[in-house]
Amino acid sequence: MGGMIIRKNTAELERMRRSGLLVWQILQDLAKMVQEGVNTQELEAAAEKMMKDAGAKPAFKGYYTQAAGSKYPYVLCTSVNDEIVHGMPSGKRKLKKGDIVSIDTGVQLNGYFGDSALTVPVGEISEETEKLLRITKEALELAIDKVRSGNRLFDICGTVQKHVEDNGFSIVREMVGHGIGTELHEEPQVPNYVDRRNENPRLREGMVLAIEPMVNAGGPDMQTRADKWTAVTKDGKYSAHFEHTVAVTSNGPWVLTRP
Repeated sequence: MGGMIIRKNTAELERMRRSGLLVWQILQDLAKMVQEGVNTQELEAAAEKMMKDAGAKPAFKGYYTQAAGSKYPYVLCTSVNDEIVHGMPSGKRKLKKGDIVSIDTGVQLNGYFGDSALTVPVGEISEETEKLLRITKEALELAIDKVRSGNRLFDICGTVQKHVEDNGFSIVREMVGHGIGTELHEEPQVPNYVDRRNENPRLREGMVLAIEPMVNAGGPDMQTRADKWTAVTKDGKYSAHFEHTVAVTSNGPWVLTRP
């Protein structure tokens, strides 16, 4: 923590808006494709084509992390059921009724990134899972409302944590949201809980944050699969994920990843 938080001017925000709307469109189209019998590689192929047609670069494909020791090979993360994030598309992974699939993607367009995620039910899902999706989505909306000049980072983190925990679910600690701009991950980190060891910067106009609650139906603990990318819940319970890229403006929060 403690790096420079880069504020964007109006022209830069307009460019980020274009990336954001492309990500939104891709996710809308993929959500419509989600049904029983579809495999996650089909979603990947559709997304890759949409990015290509729009002249955008995938944000995730080729992204290197030291933890994984490799470059991520896909344009999408498709995390099914107990997979929290970074689930890899696969021709073998057929979606079944009652599954949930979180689709996370980002693009780079004209040098600027957009990043967003949503969790989609496959056919009818259990009441508990429906609640998990609803609470995670609500937590994101409540957090977005805190993206205002003069508020502090912990206002966002604390809002997510309170809504999630008040409703009997748990927050993944190891994965966080982030600043975003000409890099996919910029300062500051945006945890979904208040971590007093972190700095608590004041929000200023031109800051752009990717806010992304990752919420478990059971306990908060996660582990990483042998592929070194896929994060799963330790207790095997379902996990939901919603994300938007949001700018701080003089008129309050501007969600760049939806119309």
